[in-house]
Amino acid sequence: MEIGLLSLVLVVVLFGLLLAGLWVGFALLAVGLVAMEVATSAPVASVFARRVWGSMNSWDLTALPMFIWMGELLFRSRLSSDMFAGLAPFTRRLPGRLLHVNVFGCALFACVSGSSAATTATVGRMSLPELKRRGYDPSMAMGTLAGSGTFGFLIPPSIIMIVYGAATEQSISRLFLAGIGPGLLLAVLFCSYIAIWATLNKKRMPPAEPAPTWGERFAALRLLAPTLLLIVAVIGSIYAGFASPTEAAVIGVAGALAIAGISGGLDRQGFVASLTGAAITSCMIAFILAGASFLTVAMGFTGIPRILAAWIGEQGFSQYALLAVLMVFFIVIGCFLDGISIVVLTTSVILPMVLAAGIDPIWFGIFLVLAVEMSQITPPVGFNLFVIQSITGRNIFEIAWFALPFFLLMVLATTILTLFPQIALWLPNTMMSN
Repeated sequence: MEIGLLSLVLVVVLFGLLLAGLWVGFALLAVGLVAMEVATSAPVASVFARRVWGSMNSWDLTALPMFIWMGELLFRSRLSSDMFAGLAPFTRRLPGRLLHVNVFGCALFACVSGSSAATTATVGRMSLPELKRRGYDPSMAMGTLAGSGTFGFLIPPSIIMIVYGAATEQSISRLFLAGIGPGLLLAVLFCSYIAIWATLNKKRMPPAEPAPTWGERFAALRLLAPTLLLIVAVIGSIYAGFASPTEAAVIGVAGALAIAGISGGLDRQGFVASLTGAAITSCMIAFILAGASFLTVAMGFTGIPRILAAWIGEQGFSQYALLAVLMVFFIVIGCFLDGISIVVLTTSVILPMVLAAGIDPIWFGIFLVLAVEMSQITPPVGFNLFVIQSITGRNIFEIAWFALPFFLLMVLATTILTLFPQIALWLPNTMMSN
């Protein structure tokens, strides 16, 4: 079958199965089977068995359920309420005041969660009712939460970075460290926008609150201390070379259990629920990775990635032009697919042309994560929008409108990262040199 026709058939099969409601992992396996049957006479069953086993038999992937469980434990503990109470005194005098709590809270929780949806849900359940009670503008409250909730993908330990690293055979430690600089950049852009908006819209801000006393600040630090110590233990152990991502995940789970035990915010029912939630999420991602791995091999047999990469090379696209095209592509498909599906569906086809263009695969992983972050706040399939809708009951397109400025700030951050790639690469290069 001609390559163009085969590509069209595979795309139709994939989206037909997804629209029919088939799980993403099984849809990927089905497309791989169709590609193998049409394009090659190789023994499909043998290739399928070897590839699926090989994709799951990875030491790096053991970090995935551990980090997910850590986030589930903290989600069900008193960490989120302590975090809001701990951050509030330090933001009272900033332009925008408690609106910054969404940014700082999401950044902190992302450091111990790894999930965008969990970050948005945990911080949102605490911050949105409190901001509403104090008279803050609801559009800014929801917009800041929608944008900042995406930190769960970018700031390590990120589940989607583990997926990208496993799918592309890149160092997960380097990816984790590469996400820190862009994460800080995005937080600075969000806080700057909040400050500018609050300065220009003083009538839409509630009356100023009294400045916090030193006693309140010290009390707040005590509330934040468990989170900060857990972040240092997890990320610091990786950066210092004391632990691999998998070992750091075990440290994180032990720390999360200790925090939950000391705070008394986790009972037997919550503990069982955390294990169940972690198992369900881990199995879902495992199925997607298995399907994507088999599809990658099947695509190799068809020759589509090689031909597409060669065609891109013949067009003479510069790195900037290629990245601009890819950014538009990711934003469009992000309107219809979740983040993990985007990563596993596209890497096998896109990575060869990215490498051929001389783009660092670690840097491209961060670029891809930023693009996937945007998909979290674009309708109709924006997971952060669904989470906020479940908390507030507002229309999903209305929430997307509130999040639009933060979407544009993500585009700006991606542009800055493209012009200054060392924002992402300096830390991992430092780690490797050490």
